[in-house]
Amino acid sequence: MKKIAPTKEEIALMEPFTGLMLERIHVPTSSPEFASAAAEIRFAGIVGFDTESKPTFVVGDVSEGPHVVQFALHDKAYLFQPHRAEGLPFLMELLQSDEVIKVGFGLKSDRGHIRAKLGVHFSGVVDLNTVFSMDGYHKEMGVRAAVALVLKQRFTKSRHVTTSNWSQPQLTPQQKLYAANDAYAALKVLEALNLRREDLPVMGLPPEASAQPDGPPRSEMI
Repeated sequence: MKKIAPTKEEIALMEPFTGLMLERIHVPTSSPEFASAAAEIRFAGIVGFDTESKPTFVVGDVSEGPHVVQFALHDKAYLFQPHRAEGLPFLMELLQSDEVIKVGFGLKSDRGHIRAKLGVHFSGVVDLNTVFSMDGYHKEMGVRAAVALVLKQRFTKSRHVTTSNWSQPQLTPQQKLYAANDAYAALKVLEALNLRREDLPVMGLPPEASAQPDGPPRSEMI
C-alpha cells in the first residue's frame, strides 16, 4: 500500500522543530580546531550531513559548490568551509571515510559536486530518501516531510537564507543556524527511526576507488 507523507496543512499545525542554538554551532578556522572537530566526528560514527552552495541565477551557470559542508552530532554541529586550506585534509578524509556514516536527504547529487570540487569520492553515505522509499513512500520525502512524519514537528526553511551567498568567508548567524539544523534534523530523524547500523543502505566507494590507496591523488588536492 502506498504511504503518504503529511500535507503542508498538517505540518503547519505542528510544534516547531527543536534545533541547535547558535552556541552549539562551530565553524573551525585553524588546524587545531579542524583536528578537534574531525576527531569528534569520527568518534560519533554516525552524523547528520548536508552541504550548501552559492546559488546560480543564470541559465547554464554551473555551481562551484559546495561552499559549506555540515556535520551534525547529537548536541552540536561543525560547519567546514572548503576555502579554508587548513581544513581541507580533514574534510576530505571525513568525506571519503566509510567509517563515518553521513546521513542526510538528497545526498546522491552531492557525490558529483564533491568529486568535482575536491577530487574525492563521497563515501559512507545514507540518503534518507532511500530509507523512506524502501518503507513504501514513493515520493522523495525531504527534510520537512520527514521531520513532520517521524518527529511530529514543523521544520521551516527561510528562502532568503537558502538563496544567500554561501561562498562568503564569514557566515552570518542565520546561515549558521540554517546549515547546521539541516544536518541536525536528518540525524534526529534517523535516531527516531531506530534502525540498526547494519540495516542502513550505505553508499560506499565505487570499486575503482576502493582499490586505490587512502586519500586523493596529489594532483587532485586543491
